[in-house]
Amino acid sequence: MKKKIKNPHKLGVIMDPIDKIKAQHDSTFAMLLAAQARHWSLYYMEQKDLFVSDNKVCAKMHELNVSDNAQNWFEFNCEVIKPLVELDAILMRKDPPVDQEYIYTTQLLDLVEQSGVVVVNKPQSLRDYNEKLFINWFPHCSPPTLITHQVKQVREFLNRHNDIICKPMHGMGGMSIFRLGKGDLNINVVIETLTQNGNHYMMAQKYLPEIAQGDKRILLINGEPIPYAYARFAAEGELRANIAAGGHGKGVPLTKRDYWICEQIAPTLRAKGILFAGIDVIGDYLTEINITSPTCIRELDKIFNLDIAGNLMDCILKRIEK
Repeated sequence: MKKKIKNPHKLGVIMDPIDKIKAQHDSTFAMLLAAQARHWSLYYMEQKDLFVSDNKVCAKMHELNVSDNAQNWFEFNCEVIKPLVELDAILMRKDPPVDQEYIYTTQLLDLVEQSGVVVVNKPQSLRDYNEKLFINWFPHCSPPTLITHQVKQVREFLNRHNDIICKPMHGMGGMSIFRLGKGDLNINVVIETLTQNGNHYMMAQKYLPEIAQGDKRILLINGEPIPYAYARFAAEGELRANIAAGGHGKGVPLTKRDYWICEQIAPTLRAKGILFAGIDVIGDYLTEINITSPTCIRELDKIFNLDIAGNLMDCILKRIEK
């Protein structure tokens, strides 16, 4: 007879449609598996399911069961409508872009957090810290970087560094990343595209040839790094090393420099309530700090027999029981 678990914790998740994920590679799914293994009740929501009624933040939720099965990875039980304060913790795992709807959602989650629910990551920090801009809080860790609307400034930056990478501020998964060199005939086109003719910010960074040794994703739980990184490599004929863009990866131990970078940013992550982060490191340099929906849990777990999501759930449990 199965032992009955008394008063299991209630975990809500706000994510993109679960029927569209690749479960074998999805970090949010790993978190759900870990929570279910601890007998927590799971409640699934999409961003559109949240609403406010009589000053209470509520949502249409589905009770959820998950299974580590590539063909049949989830099952909805009953649909319920309830205030979010009835949950113990909420994972905000909606993928970018961080658009106006995303901002509204974090503002609703502010109210829920003020009522004592643990929200991962802290809604205010999701609003305040753009994943590209965040590295500028740590200039001693980062490569030469420019954030601008202006074609002229990007050209001057290119003239100084000869070889640069250009990105949109809101992208993920390698979306719209360009490499520019001196004399490239597409310089103006690229900048105009990324800035939408000077109306939006873009990022430029000095090209780092160490990318040949991999673009490392390092995961941190409450500022503590997992001791292994997932080094991503571009497919042949491709610039981008992102797995979503067709890259491949391998697990590698952290270097002394990797640990040093983590030590530099850890106090800020803790102070800002960023319980789960994924930083990108190329060579000796920090290139991004991902806090919305960092990935690579499942890859690292499989290679090194880890339980990263389980460690995160243990950390969340300590917050719940404070």
